[in-house]
Amino acid sequence: MADIASSEVTSSEPVAIALDFPDNRLLIDLCGEFDRNLAQVEQALGVQIVHRGNQLEVVGPADAQAQAAEALNAMYERLEGGRALEKGDIEAALRFGSSDSGEAIADASQLEMFKGGRVEIRTRKKPVEPRTERQKQYVAQLFSNELVFGIGPAGTGKTYLAVAAAVSLFLDGHVDKIVLSRPAVEAGERLGFLPGDMKDKVDPYMQPLYDALADFLPGKQLAKLIEDKRIEIAPLAFMRGRTLSNAFVVLDEGQNATAMQMKMFLTRLGEGSRMAITGDVTQIDLPRGQPSGLVEAMNILKDVEQIGFSYFTSTDVVRHPLVAKIIRAYEAASNQS
Repeated sequence: MADIASSEVTSSEPVAIALDFPDNRLLIDLCGEFDRNLAQVEQALGVQIVHRGNQLEVVGPADAQAQAAEALNAMYERLEGGRALEKGDIEAALRFGSSDSGEAIADASQLEMFKGGRVEIRTRKKPVEPRTERQKQYVAQLFSNELVFGIGPAGTGKTYLAVAAAVSLFLDGHVDKIVLSRPAVEAGERLGFLPGDMKDKVDPYMQPLYDALADFLPGKQLAKLIEDKRIEIAPLAFMRGRTLSNAFVVLDEGQNATAMQMKMFLTRLGEGSRMAITGDVTQIDLPRGQPSGLVEAMNILKDVEQIGFSYFTSTDVVRHPLVAKIIRAYEAASNQS
């Protein structure tokens, strides 16, 4: 962590704080190519950052200076730990700073991954880290509860983190298989009959789940696990009549499950299994007048013990920053109507 010193440039200029970073090589990585990482912090917080030798001087309002100092220290600590620094990691540092205490995380003390306050899900290809406080709490619930609901708008990492948790627990031997499912409901348009066998017909609906798995497992290993049915990806309708034991089960796009389908899916939970259900109640594609099983389950199960609920908002969006603005604009328009 950098040492912080204050210096007044002149009587007419604002006070700057100077951060010392001892490793010049890491400082170069901290600044980024053409200082683009510093520019990202400047734009987000409304400060000016000047690179002088092994120091970064931060000029701006006192609260913004303090937030920038925390973010820069968190970014440097990440580099010291041998981890890469990408745009999303900088956004996470701006949200968290270096005060990642983890005090708000339920049952975090029981989980090895939460030691030191930093949350990291280990997969075969890369570690996955929550980038907002709600994501952090959601991950804690995925590892401490047998049934978890992740509810919120697109881009908040609900499904991505659930699949990452499933892969991590599978690789560590805590579950024997992974089952990923979605309702095969078209999003507002009729695609007609699709060519090919049953797999060819349902794969377009399941593609987001394949994409998430491909981020966490090497291609050959993923293909082998699917071939051996240790990873299953299937439409929700295929779950009827099954008991899923010693498995991590993820239902994506749960808002498009009917009330009957949701009850059927929830009662598939077998011994030694965990289940995560994700969805966005503002994007229900069911026919008009057909109630969403996710909305019903939220109301019926809200007071049941050992069931976790995580509710995300536009502030948790970790896709392109414009996505959060789009979601807020739609929310504002909905509230006015």
